[in-house]
Amino acid sequence: MKLRAKNSSRAQAAEPATAGDTFAALWRQYGRGLLGLLILVLCVHDVFGTHGFLAMRRTQSEINVVKANIARLDAENAVLAGRVHDLKTDPATIEKLAREMQLGRQGEIIINIPQDQWFEPSDPAKP
Repeated sequence: MKLRAKNSSRAQAAEPATAGDTFAALWRQYGRGLLGLLILVLCVHDVFGTHGFLAMRRTQSEINVVKANIARLDAENAVLAGRVHDLKTDPATIEKLAREMQLGRQGEIIINIPQDQWFEPSDPAKP
């Protein structure tokens, strides 16, 4: 009996391994490592990839900057629209702008005195 058992184990060892047996042996040896490596690569891609977490944060910050610029420009546009309305309808605003542009009414004479020659009254608190 012992001889037959030894011969049968030698016969089994001599049989070629099938593809399924080879895959199962490789899976047992390297499967967990490959699976862990795959999970690690996917996590790194989710964080650092072109559409990953960091890219999403960078895009969000750019969106916030653009929204702030839009809000600032809207406020500036409202101020300018108000000024245009005043220039079209308010005579005092029109006259003020004309005076700033050195324009006068008919019959007025505009005299420009350089700022360095302006008379500055002395301070009455000084003796």
